[in-house]
Amino acid sequence: MVASRLKDVLGFAMLPSALNLIDEIIAGAGGKRPAVFLDYDGTLTPIVSHPEDAWLPDSMRQTLRSLAARVPVAILSGRDLDDVRGRVLVDGLVYAGSHGFDIAGAGGLRRELGAAYLPALDTAETELREALDEIPGAQLERKHFSVAAHYRNVNEDDTSKVARAVDEVAAKHRELRRISGKKVYELLPDIDWNKGKAVLWLLETLELERGNAFPIFIGDDRTDEDAFSALAKRGVGILVSDQPDVTAASYWLKDPEEVECFLRELIARVPRR
Repeated sequence: MVASRLKDVLGFAMLPSALNLIDEIIAGAGGKRPAVFLDYDGTLTPIVSHPEDAWLPDSMRQTLRSLAARVPVAILSGRDLDDVRGRVLVDGLVYAGSHGFDIAGAGGLRRELGAAYLPALDTAETELREALDEIPGAQLERKHFSVAAHYRNVNEDDTSKVARAVDEVAAKHRELRRISGKKVYELLPDIDWNKGKAVLWLLETLELERGNAFPIFIGDDRTDEDAFSALAKRGVGILVSDQPDVTAASYWLKDPEEVECFLRELIARVPRR
């Protein structure tokens, strides 16, 4: 109880290590087989200055293959579906792009939300690109169901200009909503949907809860907090970060290297399906 209260106050600083307590996590599953949900950037790969340079290490790819032979695995990313699927290149996984707006998997699994919002996103992209052209280092990334304004390479004195540009465009398009991530702002369809709802939909659609699955979500960004909250009473959320932060996750891992170590430890403890 005391530890729980301290976590509420101090957030990440009081989280126990998932790597050190993997046996506790498995014991908490109560005999259920894990189902693993993973973010991509900052979780499976380190954060890099340019998103197009974030490629999956071969060792992590092999780890994912071994893991998928034992438990259900899904990748939920802010990237486009085809982009993240092309970077991971592991068969048998479920892939969810655009923060869960675009989902595909084996057996014809498919769900796409937000097609009616594409014209608004097209217009917002044009307007935002024009605004960001005047800010050195700002990078615009058009995804199928979102428009992302990256400011990782923007001078600190100019970051407020990026936020203002995004807000001004968002104000013109009330059918879109703004979300914030690590050094990025995104405009998405204003639909009640996020990674948390996507995970719950997958658990139901794939009949994983009926099959006695214990969901584990590993992510590093604000958009992953929805998934941590959604699984609070169903499974475990694991935050990937080396900086203190308030989170709904129950455990933490320092970086993608520790994520790979955790997944390998999980593989060693779960028999093949």
